[in-house]
Parts: sequence; C-alpha cells; structure tokens
Amino acid sequence: MKYINYTLIILGAIIALYSKTGTEQNLFILIGGITMLMIGVYRISKTIPSKFNDEENNETN
Repeated sequence: MKYINYTLIILGAIIALYSKTGTEQNLFILIGGITMLMIGVYRISKTIPSKFNDEENNETN
C-alpha cells in the first residue's frame, strides 16, 4: 500500500515538472500532476501517528 503512495508522489511530481517544461504549458496536465502529488502526500500523512496524542496519554498515567 505504501508503494502506491510513493508512486503517486513520484508520478505527480514528474507530470507537474513535465507540463512546465514546454513553451505552451498545459494547465490540465499540471493540475493533474499536482493533484496526484497531493493525494500521495495526504495518504502518507494519514499513517503518521500524532505526537500530541502520545503526550496526553503519558501525562494522565
């Protein structure tokens, strides 16, 4: 599952960079690349546990 997230990030970055290189920029390809990049980052950030929840649990014990 994490490979899908990393693939989304890498493909999104490549697509976004590719759309910016030409003289005529294709806005839809750029938006698609940025969207893929953001979905990958969001999916990875959901798996990272919160630092504040651990601190609150330790203080009450």
